[in-house]
Amino acid sequence: MILCLDAGNTRLKYGLFDGAGWLKQRALDYARLDDLPSRLREKPARIVACNVAGEELRGRIEALAAQIGAPLDWLASSFTACGVTNGYDNPRQLGADRWAALIAARALHPGPCLVVMAGTATTIDALDDKGLFRGGLILPGLSLMRAALARNTADLPYAAGHYQPQPTNTDDAIVSGAIHATLGAIERMQATLGADALCLLSGGAAADLAPHLGLPHRLVDNLVLEGLAVYSATI
Repeated sequence: MILCLDAGNTRLKYGLFDGAGWLKQRALDYARLDDLPSRLREKPARIVACNVAGEELRGRIEALAAQIGAPLDWLASSFTACGVTNGYDNPRQLGADRWAALIAARALHPGPCLVVMAGTATTIDALDDKGLFRGGLILPGLSLMRAALARNTADLPYAAGHYQPQPTNTDDAIVSGAIHATLGAIERMQATLGADALCLLSGGAAADLAPHLGLPHRLVDNLVLEGLAVYSATI
């Protein structure tokens, strides 16, 4: 059994993978990180992880791995892995979570696809039919967009509105503006791949985007964990 760990900006996502499927996928606040061993119920044979939350969190995960008594492998971006070629100017500069999501996308869909992870930040990455990562975008997530307006303007609130095609109140205008801005970025990036490209959506805000996206798309829970599971078979 393999324990996959996705250390994101705001919380840890973890999953237990038995080689054929997922036994469990959960999320854990970093304040409760020390509870992880007791949540597993059985010792994993290995741990595969990626981290975009900084060196302190990396050290805490390494200490947990030692406590559990399982070898730990970190996924880091490279020039190529699992059928994906990294087209970044400096391949190692690509975030490990984005690299894991691209690996998962290649395993899930053989054709061109747009890989969208909608979390604290939103990333929109283009993967062509040959498995070449051609580049991508990073923009504030939906909540960050709302927070930026509330923090940096005198009269705008942290909006608790709802999506409307033509908003007629301020809260709805802010929420709808953030969604429209993100959808526009997705649609412009999709145009670089062609009309037959599939959009894979993952992350906490994916469900807010999917109903309004006028492109072929598929929601995938925990795309980064899926990529870690694929990568674990190669090490």
